[in-house]
Amino acid sequence: MVIYKTRLIVGRENVVYDYKGTVSCVCPETGKQREMCNGGFEKDRQTLKKLCPAKQMGIICEGQTQCPVVQGIRIPLSEDRRIFTPIDRSSYKWEKEYDKRTAVERVNSRLDVSFGFELHTIRGMDKMKLRCGLALCVMLAMALGRIKENQPKKIRSLVSA
Repeated sequence: MVIYKTRLIVGRENVVYDYKGTVSCVCPETGKQREMCNGGFEKDRQTLKKLCPAKQMGIICEGQTQCPVVQGIRIPLSEDRRIFTPIDRSSYKWEKEYDKRTAVERVNSRLDVSFGFELHTIRGMDKMKLRCGLALCVMLAMALGRIKENQPKKIRSLVSA
């Protein structure tokens, strides 16, 4: 079992979070830790809302009567900007957005490795933008050529084999 270091939310004695952005409340009676539910993002306040798991999911919590977070809490993004983002990490939207990141990283890897941008000697932002743009155009042209030649399985291949 892996135990992650948790930190207390400023001003809350029984709310903790870890490096993954999982916010949990600690029962004042039993000390049991439960993950809090996502309540959305308040744009005007720049805060994430977290809701009591006992109240939202119908769980019996022994310390619910004396718990200070039973009504839910607001966590300002400034608490820890790397962890708390406008899209809550425990939401489905985060998963969908994060999945898009892997596709972009594959393209970045191709630029670095296949087109030689990892160890380049290009100086100047304008020249770099031009070269990157050309490399992306070549990738798209190769993909279009593979589709026109009815070779969809080779769409990501940069060599003709």
